[in-house]
Amino acid sequence: MGKFVIRETATGIKFDLKAGNGEVIATSEVYTTEDACRKGIASVQKNAPAAAVEDQTVEGYAQEKHPKFEMYKDKAGEFRFRLKATNGQIIATGEGYKAKAGCLNGIDSVKKNAPEAPIVKE
Repeated sequence: MGKFVIRETATGIKFDLKAGNGEVIATSEVYTTEDACRKGIASVQKNAPAAAVEDQTVEGYAQEKHPKFEMYKDKAGEFRFRLKATNGQIIATGEGYKAKAGCLNGIDSVKKNAPEAPIVKE
């Protein structure tokens, strides 16, 4: 089972959603307070399970309503995703994947792990 790990950075506080094997599935922006970080986690827990996937890597892709996962290609040609809340704000982002299937697996992992994931502070 996955877990949310809250940690301090040089500029604030952020969270990582880690899979059962310890791999980081998704990460957050840097928040100014732990309370704001915990609200971000709550938003991921609420929005991820029902979020549709908008595949921006195909031409003429269908625009999905928020909340949604946006899958796109970065400048290096890798597949990435970002989870947007109902208000359109980005609440979590994924790492770069060489293959589209890997990116889709990352999205599935967020959907599966986020709702029940405990929160730990490092």
